[in-house]
Amino acid sequence: MKFSTTFLLALALSSSVMAQGWKTLFDGKTLNGWNQVTGSAKFEVENGTIVGTTVHNSPNSFLLSDRVYGDFVLELEVMIEDTNSNSGIQFRSQHDAAANNGVGKVFGYQYELDPSVRMWTAGIYDEGRRDWLYPLSLNPAGQHPLKTGVYNKVRIECKGIETRTWINDIPGAHMFDAVDVKGYIALQVHSISKSQPAGKRIWWRNIRIKEGDFKFTDFPEDIYVVNTGINQLSDFEKKAGWKLLFDGATTKGWKGAYKPAFPEKGWEVKDGELRVIPSGGAESANGGDIVTLDQYSAFDLSFEFKLEKAANSGVKYFVTLTENNQGSAIGLEYQLLDDTLHPDAKMGLNGNRTLASLYDLIKANKQPRFVRQPGNWNSGRVVVYPDNRVVHYLNGVKVLEYVRGSQSFRDLVAISKYKIWEKFGEAPKGHILLQDHGDAVAFRNIKIRELK
Repeated sequence: MKFSTTFLLALALSSSVMAQGWKTLFDGKTLNGWNQVTGSAKFEVENGTIVGTTVHNSPNSFLLSDRVYGDFVLELEVMIEDTNSNSGIQFRSQHDAAANNGVGKVFGYQYELDPSVRMWTAGIYDEGRRDWLYPLSLNPAGQHPLKTGVYNKVRIECKGIETRTWINDIPGAHMFDAVDVKGYIALQVHSISKSQPAGKRIWWRNIRIKEGDFKFTDFPEDIYVVNTGINQLSDFEKKAGWKLLFDGATTKGWKGAYKPAFPEKGWEVKDGELRVIPSGGAESANGGDIVTLDQYSAFDLSFEFKLEKAANSGVKYFVTLTENNQGSAIGLEYQLLDDTLHPDAKMGLNGNRTLASLYDLIKANKQPRFVRQPGNWNSGRVVVYPDNRVVHYLNGVKVLEYVRGSQSFRDLVAISKYKIWEKFGEAPKGHILLQDHGDAVAFRNIKIRELK
């Protein structure tokens, strides 16, 4: 019996893959091992690939693995037709067949496939549950276009509560999250609106998985890590230089602004949260602002905050405490505000006093879908680079950027409330400040990494 060279080569490659502990999830001929759920998009096999085709009047459609997976390395190749398409790969996801009146629901972690100019491919979305966990704007170096019309290499590594992703061998997202440690793998055909043309196609091939214990592929330490644990750092973060500014139990590392010690009233530590006790909205009239004992120059600061309705507060940086002013201490401020109910949102210029803005200077450019309303936790992040470039993020999405000390920055200061302070915001270093503006606000997961 004679065998073709192609067959022998394929057999050799298959044997090599199995010898390395890999298991093929797609046989190249059938959809054995997969089940379509929820939507009515078409999945079929053509020329050794799985092809998904969009249809109208259908929710998101998923081709679901026939079993769940825990710790694994998953690799596959995917091709998308054009930049108007969108898709994803579910991993460690869940399926509730009875949900949505029997239509079913797939929910859980999704590796994003995004060929648009946003370039969030390899980001992590929580399908049907918490929305975005790791928008790729958190890792600008990983924002590369998903190439259309050709195959792109996807890699996902999951072990314990840790996940790392790559696209075309470029590091993407790095996350620690304990909600799901096992679940299904699924291929998604996204729903489309009536205005979008049906018949757009997505191709998947060379789908393979390696289960069990393994050593993570090296990941750059300077890439931001999303850690949803409360007031804790992973070993990876510690090695990368991250430090907690709030341990969840004490006020260690903090003192009152213009005070020798932590305020005796106005603040409390409870349930792993550092809270301002409301006092009628008066600025620094109760416990007053608190500041870190240490000062920082270039840094990556992140924090979570929860506001009550109509609340006002702020996180300030480059606070020098040299002004000896009345009220809140002076510094660059990441504004915390209920934009809907607090009147300050309509004051200032062009919205520069709204949530996540550089208070009274630069408006945060944010979409409503990325704002969680009062009573819910939001995440803020301020990155100050050694070259004085500063970036604000809200819930993982970049909302503004500026350069301290630049002419454009000084021009904004000149028409702001800060114009009376010489070289406002240009100090070489300063404290981090949490503001007491008399409204209830809670903080947690406050961490910082100094940059060099």
